[in-house]
Amino acid sequence: MFGTDTTAHVSHCWQTRDVIVVVAPGQGSQTPGFLEPWIAEPRFREHLQRISDSVGIDLVKHGTTSDADTIRDTAVAQPLIVAAGLLALEGLVSESGTANISGTAGHSVGEVTASVVAGVLGEEEALRFVKQRSQGMADAAKLEKTGMSAVIGGEEDALVALLAELGLEPANYNGGGQIVAAGSLDGLAKLAEAPPAGSRVIPLQVAGAFHTRYMQPSVQALHGVASSLRTSDPRLPIWTNRDGTVVESGATFVDLMVAQVTSPVRWDLTMASLAAAGVTGLIELAPAGALAGLAKRGLKGVPTVAIKTPDDLAAAHDMMNGN
Repeated sequence: MFGTDTTAHVSHCWQTRDVIVVVAPGQGSQTPGFLEPWIAEPRFREHLQRISDSVGIDLVKHGTTSDADTIRDTAVAQPLIVAAGLLALEGLVSESGTANISGTAGHSVGEVTASVVAGVLGEEEALRFVKQRSQGMADAAKLEKTGMSAVIGGEEDALVALLAELGLEPANYNGGGQIVAAGSLDGLAKLAEAPPAGSRVIPLQVAGAFHTRYMQPSVQALHGVASSLRTSDPRLPIWTNRDGTVVESGATFVDLMVAQVTSPVRWDLTMASLAAAGVTGLIELAPAGALAGLAKRGLKGVPTVAIKTPDDLAAAHDMMNGN
């Protein structure tokens, strides 16, 4: 069950304490070599090797020496991003625990990481899910040549209307005046040639039109894996990409993660819900930066910590402990 009244309840419960929310980024946040500082520490290298063994992909290699084209492959990128988030989560809770985490949310595949933060899925279950998600979406992206472009600025209604005319879809509503359009390469080219007034179009280096109808071929197999997962109801508030509301059922959250593959990511609504809940601090798990950047525009004045390397864990612990 989920609904808008839950956020108001959460806000009421937190009126007398810091509200620290842990968020997890999505695809596109990875860069070549970004896990090098993590595997320098034996505990993180061992953890990453266990994840690699679980998904059947050499994430140690992909996180350290693989080039940008290799880690852009959806089948590699998604497990790599979730793995990075799990390493950062280990570093975060090993010292401070989870008592001071007030809630969690993830952007796109980051919802898989957030499901672990909230206790909806255990790590092994989350890795089973992301392995199928990544391979299914990679296979779907090969069926037609599609892509995605970020549109910055302009009037939202005018942009959405133009996308419909061009046969494109809004895949991500990121807040702060940013919407990601997705669909055919021809349609994206026409959008770039004549963008809405006051906007600019930035092509994204991704393999397909994620969060649109083009991903439908991946849904059936993903639903099959999802239905076999052991789920628990969240032990702390978790907001969904569907509409930014808090989800109280673990099984429902997993169903929403399946549906998310073909529906837009409403990060704008997630940030609005965080603001309504009175968030006082935001910690972004690795590979961090994108969501902290969006928070500067959508959650103005809220302090953020982006965990990019283990060196950033100290600042995150300080925020969680009220220092």
